[in-house]
Amino acid sequence: MMRVGARGESQRVTVRREVVASAGAERRWSPKRKSAVAIGIALAFAGVGQLVMAASPPPAFGTTPTPITHVVIFYDENHSFDNILGAFCNSTVPARCDGATSGQVATGQTIPLAPGPDVVPVVSHQGSGQVGAINGGLMNGFSNIKGCGAPTYYCYETYQKAAEPNAWGLASKFAVSDRTFELNPVPTWGAHVELVTSLLDGFQGNNPTGTTGPGWGCDSGGVVNWSSTGLPPYQVVPSCVPTSKGKGAFRPTPVKWVPTIMDRLKASGKTWKIYAAPKSQGDYERAICPSFADCLDTSEVNNMVPSSQVLTDATAGVLPNFSILLPSGGPTGSTSEHNGQSMAVGDNWIGQVISSIETGPNWDSTAIFLTWDDCGCFYDHVPPPAGSGLGIRVPMIIISPYAQAGYTDHNVASFASLLAFTEYALGVKPLSSVDAHAYNYLGAFNFNQSPIPGAAMVTTQEPAASKVQIRLHPPNSSDPT
Repeated sequence: MMRVGARGESQRVTVRREVVASAGAERRWSPKRKSAVAIGIALAFAGVGQLVMAASPPPAFGTTPTPITHVVIFYDENHSFDNILGAFCNSTVPARCDGATSGQVATGQTIPLAPGPDVVPVVSHQGSGQVGAINGGLMNGFSNIKGCGAPTYYCYETYQKAAEPNAWGLASKFAVSDRTFELNPVPTWGAHVELVTSLLDGFQGNNPTGTTGPGWGCDSGGVVNWSSTGLPPYQVVPSCVPTSKGKGAFRPTPVKWVPTIMDRLKASGKTWKIYAAPKSQGDYERAICPSFADCLDTSEVNNMVPSSQVLTDATAGVLPNFSILLPSGGPTGSTSEHNGQSMAVGDNWIGQVISSIETGPNWDSTAIFLTWDDCGCFYDHVPPPAGSGLGIRVPMIIISPYAQAGYTDHNVASFASLLAFTEYALGVKPLSSVDAHAYNYLGAFNFNQSPIPGAAMVTTQEPAASKVQIRLHPPNSSDPT
């Protein structure tokens, strides 16, 4: 049994940072990195905390044919594993998965996790707060986060079935990973960059500030912290990964181009789309494509389509080989389940999307990974593996006709594991040593089983009080938390 050895904001990225010298982006072990790993190992201790399961090395990409030709990453917003699935895990005897219904605060007191409300509490989830919440592996620093202190402890909550019936139904029928962690303890913008690159590319990872245009990417005028090593001291640069010729940012930038999974798919003749909010909607900052000049400023921008199009593509059986589904606004509000938004609206959207895929022609060749991009930052009791540099545990529900029904995958994984599975199933080259060596969720599948049918989805009425609360206190689209 191990606990993470995170000690502060600078160390949080030391053991995961990639030094990018070229498009190959190979990992290098600096003295600082070796020191950070040594500190993490020294702080590990037995007899406390949860068992961390070791994963076997993943097979080489594309070496074994599978029936999967469509991979969908459903990337929701801002919830930890215990927040979404803690009560679910403990709804059966024995417990289906490793979830908590109580948690420890900074004073050492253990308190119950209250039922989560429909409107998600506004809790800070910047990188420094996440590192403080982990607290060297003690997992008791959440109560020190802004928005989560005594006496309310708003981030000590877990959602019940009535609040998340579709998420619960999918977790019950299909597979759950209860050891998937953030790739780094960072909020949304960094988590979205990592999702398609496996790296932070030198960025600190916090959300951009000072935006003058739409969203958070190359067209936003926003700025973020960056250094060539990813460690302090930082300089302020545009929130943009430029082209290989250094173009695309609103001013000169030292940030280097890195390949994305979209580049790998294109090179392999595979199709892809990012289903995201258009510029006219507040969720555009989460669209991913605008943060990469190679996507935003080229014809590839046409592969970024409105989130709602996933319904028509699934129904028509024209899903691309690889999809990322991101939140979007709509007539009933944001589908993001973000802090300050309605869980009922988000869960209804989950039901709509999954139903359209399950009943569409692509179902028998599809794997869907339903996850949330960061902790939000809500309590979770499982520490990241010591010395790994990983962040807080997040929910991961694996939905496919070839997912092992009712199965829990205990192998240590991260968002890089989504890339690893994609590369394995679709036969594309890894982006870096991070995804090349990441566990790829194969333990959650049985490709020899008879395809299992989908799960029945439901529609829940958004509480009238939620509509009033959101109207009176609209979420801040710049997400300063």
